[in-house]
Amino acid sequence: MADRYVWLVWASAFLLPWLALFVGLPRYRRAMLWSSVFTMPMGLTEPLFVPIYWNPPSLFDLAARTGFDVESLVFTFGIGGVAAVLYNVLRRQAYQPLPGVERHARRHRYHRLALVSPFLSFPLLYFFPWNPIYPAIAAMAVGAGATMACRPDLKTKTWLGGLIFLAYYTVFLQAMRWSAPGYIERVWNLGALTGVELAGMPLEELLFAVGFGIYWSSVYEHFRWMGSARDARPTCIHRRHTGACLIIRTPRRAAPDGPPRGSPNDRRRIPDTQLFEGRQRVGLSPARQDRGFARKGARFLQHLEQRPAQR
Repeated sequence: MADRYVWLVWASAFLLPWLALFVGLPRYRRAMLWSSVFTMPMGLTEPLFVPIYWNPPSLFDLAARTGFDVESLVFTFGIGGVAAVLYNVLRRQAYQPLPGVERHARRHRYHRLALVSPFLSFPLLYFFPWNPIYPAIAAMAVGAGATMACRPDLKTKTWLGGLIFLAYYTVFLQAMRWSAPGYIERVWNLGALTGVELAGMPLEELLFAVGFGIYWSSVYEHFRWMGSARDARPTCIHRRHTGACLIIRTPRRAAPDGPPRGSPNDRRRIPDTQLFEGRQRVGLSPARQDRGFARKGARFLQHLEQRPAQR
């Protein structure tokens, strides 16, 4: 393949899994689209990296003449949406809104500062005498650390998300090496980097994948006050509270002309969604149903509490 088209083909290849996930898993579409649109402007920073980090031939030689190129926008759009949902897809977890009381926790007093921390740290680190890829990686690491400090529930997702995206990104790097032998040596400015290669891949590219994965795997939840929960069908057993559902025992209803009829207890199951009645959490397990159904469940609980017991 001619070097002129390698960058375009490689960047466009990231759109294939993006489209597959977007079409095949509708419940992740909002998160994917939001993350991709949020990530896409990062492609406009390409002049900071060309040619000091690399100098890829691009369409109409835009990268060489202006530093900007179309491929960078395609690349950032493709990796942003996938990195945000890949962990949830593999773990079969769905997004759910955080409780309102969670937003007022003490650790969230610097929430806005945590959100902008990578964007503030990058320009500060950029002016050190090193290649710009290193402040980019460091800024994403700062953002991931701020996310974990603000949202401890995202620690596991942050670390595993980085490893998962590293494996995902490595597949594409190896595919490029196979389809365009010698392209990395011709395009990357290896003399300005550490010179360390793992399986023919520059160490900096792998560090970028880890940094991007640990930050972007949780960026949607952090910005949108969302959480992730295992998507499993609830199972009810004869216990008062379970991790899957809430079993409510109500008094027997008396027949108009005789003794009570029916089972000893009228068991009612509230689906596994977070229900809220005022500030009190009623639901016990992760959300599967939408918020409208959750409100109906909360009203049902209120009705049961207000109804006088019939004996």
